[in-house]
Amino acid sequence: ETAMGGLTDQLTEAIADNLSGLTEQFAANLQDAFTLDPEALAEAFSMNMDAAELRDLMTALLSKQSSTYAGNLRKLGYALDEDPASITIYPKDFDGKSRVKEILADYNARMEKEDPDKVITYTDIVDTLMSSVTDIVDAISAVLIAFVAVSLVVSSVMIGVITYISVLERRKEIGILRAIGASKRNISQVFNAETFIIGLLAGLLGVGISWLLLIPGNKIIASVAKNVNIRAYLPVTAAAVLVGLSVVLTLLGGLIPSKKAARQDPVAALRSE
Repeated sequence: ETAMGGLTDQLTEAIADNLSGLTEQFAANLQDAFTLDPEALAEAFSMNMDAAELRDLMTALLSKQSSTYAGNLRKLGYALDEDPASITIYPKDFDGKSRVKEILADYNARMEKEDPDKVITYTDIVDTLMSSVTDIVDAISAVLIAFVAVSLVVSSVMIGVITYISVLERRKEIGILRAIGASKRNISQVFNAETFIIGLLAGLLGVGISWLLLIPGNKIIASVAKNVNIRAYLPVTAAAVLVGLSVVLTLLGGLIPSKKAARQDPVAALRSE
């Protein structure tokens, strides 16, 4: 055991001495393998900027927001007159805008035949916004038209029901008219005249109320729109069409009850209470 312990210590010291010598030799060899000439390194790089340009470059790199003359010009869309990047046109009104679009369309049509590279690509911002607004208004109008159509159908049915109830309650009057010589056509005309008057009065009442509501409505629009000249109005032609539509719908609703009244038996009608 004593001999083995001494042998182990001798081996450990020999290995440590050899490793230390190898490490020092490797470090010396590595240092001799690489040499650096400061003058050659300085001549390897050349600087194409002066001190001011270098300062601006470092400022731009260190700053999050660079603000230079050339950078500001690029941001503002600066371009030479002989080589413009884009042109913005501001027409005074919609007629002028339409005229500008016609000129551009004629020019593009001519250039497509002569030189396609000179075709102008443009964006009509107002037209894009108005098309979006028009789509929204059309959707709202479609919904309102659907509601109005349903209400017209319901009102026509109600007018027919009211006329039918009137026929049932006036059977004795129908019998008297038939007894004094009124024809079936005359009886039908009596109830058609009543439905015509109802439709005419309803149409006139609706148009009149609409015209009255335009007075406060225009005041509200004027207060909201400030200096913009916008006002709501009901055209005379549209008002006449609405009145005519009301009359036609009431006549259609009263056709069946008036036919039933014309087919009443005069004797049975006179006996009714």
